[in-house]
Amino acid sequence: MELIVLKSNLKDGLNVLGKIGFENSTLPILKNFLLETVDNKIKLSATNLEIAITSFIPAKIIKDGELTFPINVISSIINNLQNERVNLEIKDNNLIIKTENYNAKIQGVKKEEFPIIPKIENNKEFIEIESLVLKEALMSVISAAQITNIKPELNGILFDFQYNLLKLAATDGFRLAEKTINENDFKANIEKKIKIIIPLRTIQELIRIIQDKTSEKIQIYLDSNQILFKTDRFEIISRIINGEFPDYRVIIPEATLTEVNINKNELINALKLTSSFTDRLNEIKFNIKDGVKNIEIYSASSLLGENQYLIPAKIKGDAVEIIFNWKFLFDGIKNIEGDNIIIGLNNDNKPVIIKPLNNQEYFYILMPVKNE
Repeated sequence: MELIVLKSNLKDGLNVLGKIGFENSTLPILKNFLLETVDNKIKLSATNLEIAITSFIPAKIIKDGELTFPINVISSIINNLQNERVNLEIKDNNLIIKTENYNAKIQGVKKEEFPIIPKIENNKEFIEIESLVLKEALMSVISAAQITNIKPELNGILFDFQYNLLKLAATDGFRLAEKTINENDFKANIEKKIKIIIPLRTIQELIRIIQDKTSEKIQIYLDSNQILFKTDRFEIISRIINGEFPDYRVIIPEATLTEVNINKNELINALKLTSSFTDRLNEIKFNIKDGVKNIEIYSASSLLGENQYLIPAKIKGDAVEIIFNWKFLFDGIKNIEGDNIIIGLNNDNKPVIIKPLNNQEYFYILMPVKNE
């Protein structure tokens, strides 16, 4: 193999791979990445045997080839090169890196010893969506997911395709988030409903790789046990979780006794301030009194003291006093779009529903902390 590539492009390609292979330390080959030339591009691949990530970068290909190398060594070299133009050449299972003032030779491992990157069986039916739309939706629900050994079906995000809409949901048993992506924001040629659970780690890697400033179209392919996210720049293929996601519709409050319309940023500031006095249980108290136009947020610590914060709000319904885990509450509101949110309360042991004002595409449900 012989080629010329820009340092910035090679750096971006390696950054896409991240450190996915370092999780399985029992297999040293997984700390390598596969470097090969395909269709006049450089193709870089890494895997931890559960997820495989591939990136594609432009280059001037003089001679095709393939070999695997330690990703940490190559990344360290590329990140510290001063010259933008980089020459790569494979000779006798070694990678030779050359610039105007630098020369290195790194021992490689043959491709045959690297795990086979899986391929999706169904490559005709797909969902296409803008990357920033997908990233925003995933970020709005991912905080409600949690790694658990007790219920594997909770270790991921529900991907529920229903022809004209796509629902994403996550729960850890104490909180639940659901985001709906309407048909105007994606297109699909899939002729059946699909409901699968995507592993949390896969979602975390996808969020990491999607660029914040530049949107690109992502195509999503599915088969019986895998999902593929594909763009011109990268591919992520992952297993899906076997199991049935909980029927969370049964816990969505049909009505609430108290409804609060409150400014999101003021509530965020109040939570950050009053949380300074919480202990390891992260408890804060909401107190809504009859006839008032504000919420009192209160927290106390036996070691530090106590504090309270009054936030103006539009309140309908009954007085209520309710305790939350402030971190769980914060996770639910931080990614909500818009200035105001609606908080629907019942009593101190019933689910609370939080959603944007005049927007039915997102909601977050949180169980209060029981007041012993």
